Amino acid sequence: MKAAWKVCAILFLATALVGQTSTATKPKKAAALTAADVQSLKDAIASQQAALAQQQQQIQELRDELRHKDQTVQQAQTAASDAAGKADAAQAQAAQQQETVTVLKSDVTDLKSGMANTVMTLQETQKSISDPPTALHVKGITITPGGFLAAEFVRRSRALGSDINTPFNSITMPGASASTMSEFFGSGRQSRVSMLAEGRLKSAKVTGYVEADFLSAGVTSNNNQSNSYTMRQRQVWGQAAFDNGWSFTGGQMWSLVTETKHGVDNRTEALPMTIDAQYNVGFSWARQYGLRVAKKFGNKAWLAVSMENPQATVTTHNNGNNFLVGSVGTGGGLYNLNANYSFNPSPDIVAKLVFEPGFGHYEIFGVYSRFRDRVFPCGEASATFPCGPAGADTTPNASGAFNSSKNGGGIGANVRWSFMNKRLDFGLHGFGGSGVGRYGSGGLPDASVRADGTLDLVKSYQGLTTLEWHARKVDVYFNVGAEYASRAAGFDPFTNKYVGYGSPNFANSGCYTEIQPGAGGFAAGGLANCTADTRFLVEGTAGFWFKLYDGSKEKVNRGRVQWGPQFSYVDRNTWSGVGGEPHGLDGMIFTSFRYYLP
Repeated sequence: MKAAWKVCAILFLATALVGQTSTATKPKKAAALTAADVQSLKDAIASQQAALAQQQQQIQELRDELRHKDQTVQQAQTAASDAAGKADAAQAQAAQQQETVTVLKSDVTDLKSGMANTVMTLQETQKSISDPPTALHVKGITITPGGFLAAEFVRRSRALGSDINTPFNSITMPGASASTMSEFFGSGRQSRVSMLAEGRLKSAKVTGYVEADFLSAGVTSNNNQSNSYTMRQRQVWGQAAFDNGWSFTGGQMWSLVTETKHGVDNRTEALPMTIDAQYNVGFSWARQYGLRVAKKFGNKAWLAVSMENPQATVTTHNNGNNFLVGSVGTGGGLYNLNANYSFNPSPDIVAKLVFEPGFGHYEIFGVYSRFRDRVFPCGEASATFPCGPAGADTTPNASGAFNSSKNGGGIGANVRWSFMNKRLDFGLHGFGGSGVGRYGSGGLPDASVRADGTLDLVKSYQGLTTLEWHARKVDVYFNVGAEYASRAAGFDPFTNKYVGYGSPNFANSGCYTEIQPGAGGFAAGGLANCTADTRFLVEGTAGFWFKLYDGSKEKVNRGRVQWGPQFSYVDRNTWSGVGGEPHGLDGMIFTSFRYYLP
């Protein structure tokens, strides 16, 4: 800009000089030109021309400089334009490269994920090839097989003719021939198979469980050659457990009477660790049909109610034919033809409240049972004791028969504490009431029958103390349990006999005298004059399980192999009668070798 102003000034000066020259060259009319004036004028013109030439040269220089600057600016503009173009191109290339990098990152992520899945699949495939899976996944359901294979034996000091389970209420009296003979029996029938199926709904977990062993006894089963025993249904149930704490369970399962280790959850039953499949005297339990509703409150308390299958067990003596409780099983009804079944009026109702406040497990439960028989007032009619209207019936008959019902039940409690980081467990159990004998391992009766044909419920009490020590390789256990059944007896004037259960007038004098056996060598002589109703049973057991191999402690679980011995001593104490108060004693040694599925 300064150069332009400089050029304009020079042009203005040149114009002024030219104007002066033009004015000076005009001839003056009045003056005559002399040679000196001409020379002077020439010199002035020459001087002005020289100055003009110099100015023109400066103008040209300025023009050249301006042109050069214009070229420089143009070059700068061109360079700037080229730079802008290159910048735009670079920016576009950078954006494209960024997009390419993003795509590459996504591809790399997908590749990593795919590789991880591939590696996991390969690992699972290798694992499934090298180690069989512990669960199967079928259509959204996880199926887990389980159970164990057992090789066991029992040696009893007094023979009972029984398998690996002990009929405690049949311990022989001193005079029985079996009391002089020991018994050895080996068995694999306690081997067990199970299947757990689990699925998940939107707001609930659904579970199905099946468990069976071989400790049943069919009518034609025998131990002669093929050991053709039937398979036994232990548990078959289904459950829906909702996220809000409610659960519904139905099928054959452990009774709600049975103690559990956590809440009222199925499959957490606190069973004695015994080899004996009848567990321990004093342990209250049943496995039967049930429909259970439970509610969990913050994993600290549980309330459950169940409707369960009833079955009255009745033991009575010397009664007339004036009552009916049930019948033997019918073949068409798929009942056991050699067993008695009571005609039950209603299900047993069991309610339980469980607390786990942080230390210990506490249970309170109650059972309601209803018993019924049909009474025949004229079932013992005779000429001496006529029956019916105006005493017209002098022979036994069914006239005037009616149904008689009795309400029974009881209450119980369970307590279990764990010490020393759950290595030591101590448990107490108690249960008592009227008509609850069948819930005990001892198998004591629920009821007897009065002289008039109505049921007389037997008061029964059951108790068990448990101490268990759990180490890495060894589990040690001690159990002491007892069961009691009260007297329930009376006098029948029609037959002039004492009837019922545990009467002090029953004969016990023959309990000490051995009787000749029947023909064939497999029919022990029945003791005469030996009623011997059980007053109480006491059993102490001690044993341990040694884990030869425990796969649960390893990376790959291949199951568990364990062996254990058990010693039991049982005292069957009877009600005193005419001739004494006999006892039945038995000492038993069990061993078991088991392989548990993982």
